[in-house]
Amino acid sequence: MTSQDTPDTRSRRWLLRRVVMAAGGIGAATVPAVLTGGAAEAAATVDMELVLVAAMVDPPKSGTGTTLTAGPHVKVVEQALDARNFLSSSYVDGHYGSSTVSAYSAYQRSLGYTGLDANGIPGPTSLNKLGSSTGLFTVTRTVNIGSSTDSYGGRRVNTRTKNMLAAADAKLSWSITLTQGSYTTGNPSSAGTHDGGGVVDVNVSGMTATQRWQTVKAMRDVGFAAWLRTPEQGFSYHIHANAVCDTDMSAPAQRQVHDYFFGKNGLASHAADNTPSAYRGAFTWWEKYKRGL
Repeated sequence: MTSQDTPDTRSRRWLLRRVVMAAGGIGAATVPAVLTGGAAEAAATVDMELVLVAAMVDPPKSGTGTTLTAGPHVKVVEQALDARNFLSSSYVDGHYGSSTVSAYSAYQRSLGYTGLDANGIPGPTSLNKLGSSTGLFTVTRTVNIGSSTDSYGGRRVNTRTKNMLAAADAKLSWSITLTQGSYTTGNPSSAGTHDGGGVVDVNVSGMTATQRWQTVKAMRDVGFAAWLRTPEQGFSYHIHANAVCDTDMSAPAQRQVHDYFFGKNGLASHAADNTPSAYRGAFTWWEKYKRGL
């Protein structure tokens, strides 16, 4: 055995062979780090933003299709979960389905996380630890929600949501005021959507019909999955909004992001979105919106 041929390097070579076999021809850009002959090859780069989008959009899907361009990034995360024995190799496919959610949640619990911190949605700390502990990837475009005890207009939200609301508010000549913030449990009318982070309800009383829709559009522009709730749907008028890619989001709210991605209403009916086309806009999230400014 040479000075470079250590048990650690042999283990890394074995892990590389395992990953390449599981990947089925994954491209060079996503080949993990491995020490061979004393030279370090580049690790995969995992785009956290895309992984989070897939983690919210994929689980309710029928089939195992991937979302946007997230597939290769999700696949490397799944390979790392497989390498840590949290996910069967049969689920390493680039689709962030319910098995991957369960596997990531188990991994989070192994780190000592509980509650929302073990919801199966990657946070920056756990994702970086997974990449570094396996040597398979580094993380780019990290999403941070900041403090979970921040506020907007007296309602509890996390810092990321607060910044999103302020940006949407700045697009309007009237103010966004909240009737319900995030991290509010025990409200049966919310069906658990406000139990975690990133979800708010907006007061629209005093607004004209056009102003209501303009407020929906402003919130969608900055990265919310936002809908106007109406009496025809069984609600008093208000806007319900979910901050896409919020890592503290509850499972029911995540499923609403899936609906939004596919042009649905985010309700139990999964009916078509009632938003007029002029106020819909493209699917986006906060970090992507900021890059476009």
